[in-house]
Amino acid sequence: MLTNKARYALHAMLFLAKCEESATASEIAEAEGIPRKFLEQVLSALKTGGLVVGRRGPRGGYTLSRPAASISFAAVLRCIDGPLALAPCASQYAYAPCPDCKSVESCEIRPALLAVRDTTTLLLEGISLAEAAGGRKTSFL
Repeated sequence: MLTNKARYALHAMLFLAKCEESATASEIAEAEGIPRKFLEQVLSALKTGGLVVGRRGPRGGYTLSRPAASISFAAVLRCIDGPLALAPCASQYAYAPCPDCKSVESCEIRPALLAVRDTTTLLLEGISLAEAAGGRKTSFL
């Protein structure tokens, strides 16, 4: 399930994708209906993850770190919530055997989790901020 933090991150990133200049946390919060204090935490995580750049001063605010066309939904979600996989044994970037796993090779659940991960990743990597911000309707089925 999409967390509030991830949903707010996507809304903030889409807002920035539409901005021609930098935007302050207050401007984003007001426009997107996000609690400012919570948004500041989200923006901090996005900055640490290299997806936004923050500048101080009179012309300060946040901007995307690279073109919106090169930032996928998957990148934003990974930055905020970590791996897209449902279990650590199915993760591409944070693999670990499940704590109660007897054998990864003979696990009857893992193949389904891998299929879900692969499909989810394919879909989320295929949606860029530029496409979503431009109102492009995506059809995957």
